[in-house]
Amino acid sequence: MCTGKCAKFIGVSLYPLVVINIVCNVLLLFPGWSVEHIKNADTEMTPEVLYLGGLIGGGLLILIPAIHIQATGKEGCCANRCGMFLSILFAAIGVAGGVYGFAVSFLGMVHGPACQYNNGTALEWGSPFKTDLKNVSTYLFNKDLWSTCKVPEGVVEFNIILFSMMLASSGLAFILCTVQMLNGLFGCLCGTCRSKGENY
Repeated sequence: MCTGKCAKFIGVSLYPLVVINIVCNVLLLFPGWSVEHIKNADTEMTPEVLYLGGLIGGGLLILIPAIHIQATGKEGCCANRCGMFLSILFAAIGVAGGVYGFAVSFLGMVHGPACQYNNGTALEWGSPFKTDLKNVSTYLFNKDLWSTCKVPEGVVEFNIILFSMMLASSGLAFILCTVQMLNGLFGCLCGTCRSKGENY
């Protein structure tokens, strides 16, 4: 397969992953579909949401490489050995973004959401599942424990679904950018196409 066409395919494939990451991260800023928790973000927001793994890691740090990688695969423009070399550098930025987005999403799922829960004596804001890491698997796979969080309503499901989507899309973006680094290396050494008649 032509390395230029492969680069174009990878670049185009990264765009929906960027959109998924950004949308999920923005939605996570509104737990329980409410804006009131942003006012008290220090106590009422999941810390991993504020790390912006989806906006920065899976979003911006993937979008910039996606634009260049797609341009590398186009006819003319950057579809040459120099362009393929630059695509390796941009893909490396995408790999870093994918790793950051994946790590933040993973921690967001493991630590659980920030919510108002009963600590045994009174209701307080915090991360009830983060304090007992031995029960992480129990919390993730035992729906009965999700009712521990009283406010915002349904925040556990909200966090698990959105962080799962970010985790998957960041992981896939990481794989695609890693493939583009190898593709860029072949394109840099061998040219953008195997056939001399092809320009893209």
